[in-house]
Amino acid sequence: MIVDYKYTGNTSIDNSSAGTKMSFAPDLLREPTFFTGKLNKKVAFREAISALHDVVVSDLRFKPKDKTEYKAWVAEQEKIWLGEYMAEFEIEEVRFRINEIKKELSELYEEKNKVLAPFNQAKQKYFDYLYQNDPDAWYVLDPVITVHPDEVFFECFSQDESSYGKLSCNYNVFNEINEFKCGTTNIDYSAELYGEFQKIRGYKDTQFSIDSSGFEMKTTYEEVYKEIKIDLPDSWVRGFLQVSTAMTLPSAVFNLHPMDIYSICQYLRRFKEKEGPRALRFLLEPDKPVRLVIEPWGKILTFYRSVYHGDSKKDIRVWGRRRLFILERLIPIAKSFKVFLLGSGMPSFYVADLGDMSFTLGLSGWTANDWSRLGNFDLMAPRNEVDILTKKRVFNKLKESWFDTSQHLAEKLNLHSSVVQSVLTSYTQAGNVIYDLNSGVYRIRELSNKPLDIEDLRFTSEQEKLAEELVSEGRVKNLKFKIQDKKLFLTAEVYDKNSVFHTSSVIDNDQRLIDAQCDCDHFKRNRLRKGPCEHILAIRLQYQKNKIYANKM
Repeated sequence: MIVDYKYTGNTSIDNSSAGTKMSFAPDLLREPTFFTGKLNKKVAFREAISALHDVVVSDLRFKPKDKTEYKAWVAEQEKIWLGEYMAEFEIEEVRFRINEIKKELSELYEEKNKVLAPFNQAKQKYFDYLYQNDPDAWYVLDPVITVHPDEVFFECFSQDESSYGKLSCNYNVFNEINEFKCGTTNIDYSAELYGEFQKIRGYKDTQFSIDSSGFEMKTTYEEVYKEIKIDLPDSWVRGFLQVSTAMTLPSAVFNLHPMDIYSICQYLRRFKEKEGPRALRFLLEPDKPVRLVIEPWGKILTFYRSVYHGDSKKDIRVWGRRRLFILERLIPIAKSFKVFLLGSGMPSFYVADLGDMSFTLGLSGWTANDWSRLGNFDLMAPRNEVDILTKKRVFNKLKESWFDTSQHLAEKLNLHSSVVQSVLTSYTQAGNVIYDLNSGVYRIRELSNKPLDIEDLRFTSEQEKLAEELVSEGRVKNLKFKIQDKKLFLTAEVYDKNSVFHTSSVIDNDQRLIDAQCDCDHFKRNRLRKGPCEHILAIRLQYQKNKIYANKM
């Protein structure tokens, strides 16, 4: 996917003894979006934006040592060592011949280095220049910034695409707000900005602006524009779409005191595991303090200031725990951390309450399991057949206020909440809408300057495509359902690949898949950690089609 950017110059920082002026260069290929104001919560903003930078540069993928040059040197040395060893058993002439060959080889290597020297020097100078003057060339994509009537928020992904960061700032963070226009844009966010952010001080005025001048009328050659074409990996787009969908799924929710997060990070810094398991086990009992088991040592931390108020007892394990170090910088300024756990081996979210700001850290099931490849969470979200006209009505109504709850939108449009929920899920998957986990509302956020066609996203995974084929070919048999405790229980037999799979699923009142069972290998290996299998999806699609047909009778 090729993404075009056009910036009016570069993001600039003007530091002086009196104050700091930060001017972000927006993407001119998007709808005009701008904001200008002075920072009110200076130090808190500095720490929060620095934590967001920690997400951008985070890369915890395993990097094996490059032994290519060493192996090449060993291969050459083995020949020399073998020759020297054999020379001990040969006559003087052989030893003399070996020395001559070694001398010739040495001369050849020297000549080779002379010939390639200009190329190697130029290559090294190029990479040194990039590292020192344009380190942004090493990053995949500039962060996304969105201006809304009530807040401004930044979003980014880590380099390994396993961590998602979102910093939301309401307008109390600023004073003397001069002008703003709602919308979403990419900003020219250079690596040098991190160093400049560290210079923000409470006694200095700091002006924050997304440069609106880039959208005014320009005379030819008056301004210098920077145009960038980035070959954006589909995994990056897919990851952004999956994050927002995962936020809407049922989860175990509880609050942690900032010192609880400090205790976790402190223990992980003090000890380095040499073998597995490397998980954090959250032991949750209703109306009791949250307990945490740190494996493999079996260390139990009891958080007496943090009580779980859920309905049932839970034991949830999460991996990739060292990514929690990103939250360390927020501990001194955070009031509390709200934790959302989707289940064992599934994503987790940590929302830091920073007063007039909030910081959301979304972590995939484990570090190697990035958001895009192994998490079809959109398949577990509400799914209903909705016509294009209804979709447009819901989207246009949401765009009037820029953010709203699904229930409120349903009341405004006189639609069933499940229909609105399905429409919002479709737009989330298309990159037009994001779910705000902190406020519990849906927000307009155009991820790309080239809007994605919702109909092109009909099949977002191979499982969904296979499920549609199973239903269209009539392979779902003996479908039974019952409604109990506001939950829909489905059971059926699915005939696939000369086998019969006994499949069941449980769907809650919000049309979300909360439990399922199947005999297939996909489910036995992964359960729901990689999303439902095609057989679970097929019985749900069959039920929906039967329901639609019955309503038409």
